[in-house]
Amino acid sequence: MNLMQISIVIVSYNTKELLKRCLEAIIDSCRDTKMQTCLPARQGCKVEIIIVDNGSKDGSVGEIQNSKCKMQNDKLKLKIIENKENLGFARAVNQALSGAHGRAILLLNSDTQVEKEALRKLLGFEEKVGPAVIGTRLLNPDGSVQPSVFHLPTIKRAIWEFWLGKKGAFSKYVPEGKKPTEVEAVSGGAMLISRGVIGKIGLFDERYFMYFEDLDYCRRARLAGFKVYYLPTAEIVHEHGASGKEIVDEANQWRRLIPSSKIYHGGLRHQLINLILWTGQKWKKVLKLLKL
Repeated sequence: MNLMQISIVIVSYNTKELLKRCLEAIIDSCRDTKMQTCLPARQGCKVEIIIVDNGSKDGSVGEIQNSKCKMQNDKLKLKIIENKENLGFARAVNQALSGAHGRAILLLNSDTQVEKEALRKLLGFEEKVGPAVIGTRLLNPDGSVQPSVFHLPTIKRAIWEFWLGKKGAFSKYVPEGKKPTEVEAVSGGAMLISRGVIGKIGLFDERYFMYFEDLDYCRRARLAGFKVYYLPTAEIVHEHGASGKEIVDEANQWRRLIPSSKIYHGGLRHQLINLILWTGQKWKKVLKLLKL
């Protein structure tokens, strides 16, 4: 099989405008002269984009198909997988992974925009440390840094953060410094996976419809002996939550976490962690009232 440099997998559900901006940013990055010769050992940088549409009703597929010819060239190939219904994130990713040709696969949310040299830096770093899982530095639209790294969640870490006030013990955080850092888990919103990792641990767990699939995959990768890294020099803008707005309204987004949390933690640990989070948040409110 003639491997491409990278396969970029984008799962989309009713995100036509976001998806267009996401693709435009990738194409701009691929036009960069530095990107075209990102790794001297290889003849140019070939990029494959695989869009998995989960039953969108906003004309996303038609929009991309109409502009497909303009996007493709000898360095960039575009493939569209069209589902009739929303199969969830993990199943959609697996559809793309099963037919991907890249030596590395970048999972990318449709509400992201890669910065100019992000792909080149990711590929260069993967060449040095791979096979591995690599997360990027995510930026909010205003340029501020977005937490995108996790400690694998446990009951002890829930207590540390929600009862003892140790920020980042359980929730997402931003590692300090500007050098690559080995971490426990990174966000699936922009996650590079070496083909060697997929070859050993397989595809994503399709029991996860949405959320926790990235934590689960990083946990499995680490258990199999692979490292997970955070690469702060590779920057990607992420309009956090925009890709999931059409699935459920913002006020009820947290409800989507519950089924996946039960799968990841198991029923009993899920209940204990939920109790710790709930009591910790209530206690903070009480303390705030007492201060007033």
